[in-house]
Amino acid sequence: MVSAYALFTHPFPTSSSSVDSLFSHPLSPPSNATFRSHEWFPLLKLAKTPRPEPNSLLPQLGLRPNAQFLLQCSSNPVTADIGTVFSLLQAVGIDDKETKALLEKNPALSLTSLDSLRARIECFNSVGLDGLVLSNLITKCPNLLTAEEIDPFLSFVRHDLEAKLEPGQLRRLFRAADVRFLVGFDYKVGLLVRRGVPEEKIVDVLNKVNIYKALCLKSAEEIDRCITFLNRFGGIDLIVRRPSLLNYDLETQLAPRVEFLTEVSGGDENATGVLLGKLPAILSYTVDHTRGHVELLRSFAGLSDEQIFKFLLVFPNVVSASRERKMRPRIKFLKECGLSSNDIYKFLIKAPLFLGLSFEDNIAYKLVFLVKIGYRYRTRDMAAAMGSATRTSSDNLQRVIELFLSYGFSCADIVVMSRRHPQILQYSHGALEKKMEYLINDMGREIEELLAFPAFLGYKLDDRIKARYEVKRKILGEGMSLNKLLTVSSESFKPKTPAYVIDLNVE
Repeated sequence: MVSAYALFTHPFPTSSSSVDSLFSHPLSPPSNATFRSHEWFPLLKLAKTPRPEPNSLLPQLGLRPNAQFLLQCSSNPVTADIGTVFSLLQAVGIDDKETKALLEKNPALSLTSLDSLRARIECFNSVGLDGLVLSNLITKCPNLLTAEEIDPFLSFVRHDLEAKLEPGQLRRLFRAADVRFLVGFDYKVGLLVRRGVPEEKIVDVLNKVNIYKALCLKSAEEIDRCITFLNRFGGIDLIVRRPSLLNYDLETQLAPRVEFLTEVSGGDENATGVLLGKLPAILSYTVDHTRGHVELLRSFAGLSDEQIFKFLLVFPNVVSASRERKMRPRIKFLKECGLSSNDIYKFLIKAPLFLGLSFEDNIAYKLVFLVKIGYRYRTRDMAAAMGSATRTSSDNLQRVIELFLSYGFSCADIVVMSRRHPQILQYSHGALEKKMEYLINDMGREIEELLAFPAFLGYKLDDRIKARYEVKRKILGEGMSLNKLLTVSSESFKPKTPAYVIDLNVE
């Protein structure tokens, strides 16, 4: 075995220099490789040992001779140390069996200098690819150690991108892409920066795209056209906020999706840009998917395109809600409560999450609470209360009801107050308690006054209630009307100044 290993540690003899033109990769290491004298020691040490014929080595390696391998092995000069290649790859995690397979798949591996191989592995390590990940990559893609396109790419990632590209991104890229598609990667990244992607954001953008689809498979001209098209609707900001938009084809995906939304808007590109700015991810959905949601709102809810687009501006995420599991049954519920198409539109504008929340974990829980305190199912009052309950958490709704009960209100009283002012069901229970305490302790009023004027609980405690009460208390005393105190406009509330003012300081 020792003698066999000694044979593998010598370079193959040179038979013809004319074969050099067949090599697709240079024999010398890349310019950024670091040479160390001890790395060449095994070659120098055994340089005087007689050189074996390449054909005699193959059976000992367990490899079958083939024309391509023999032709390359006879070229000038063979700089690889086969035994050391085995050791080098073994250190990466590739066993002898896999190394033999690599040499069969990529004979150029045996013709590459040891320093080049080490430098290439170190470059992979420097960008976060090492251990089992690197060994799997090399096994799947043998030319990663020899392809000349790899060094410029890794150098750009390491130096220009400061090795901040996620290893997972690189692993997916190398597994999916032919190394030829890595050519020009640096130019395309530079194009994104020149077109407006902030330098501090470029790595974040690259980590959130499919690099193979977004950059490698597309020409610089295609990327530029995509950015130019999106400039009409928000431009580079859309890409920064939703980098995966670069994954899509302009002609068959992005443009048709934007055009459909523009059609629903009535041809208003500015309004379409506002919608895309609110949710760039809406372009992730196909035209057929979005059309299905729009058609349901048209035909089943009875909304016009203008109303639908305004609703999309309020709640663009509705496109992610299931049409049959969420949207249709909930619109049906609103219709059963007696709401017209226009009523449904107003309801959805105020409580858009009604179409998106989970039924089991949210909607059902709140419906049970409302029924328990006295709301009749499938009534307009129930719909109004449900709209307010939608805008708060189930826990807060429960605490609000418990708070009213603790102050002596009955369930019937809560229903009366919430019918007059449905928003009391959505206010923070903590804020409600502070206002009720101020009403009783500081203003000296009865808690029952809230039955007649529950909107009191909707005003800001410091900016409105306290401020106005302190001003009017000196004039009107303690018995002022809560309604008049809070509902008049700020202009009307200001103290009136006399029409004529006499300045007593004038001599």
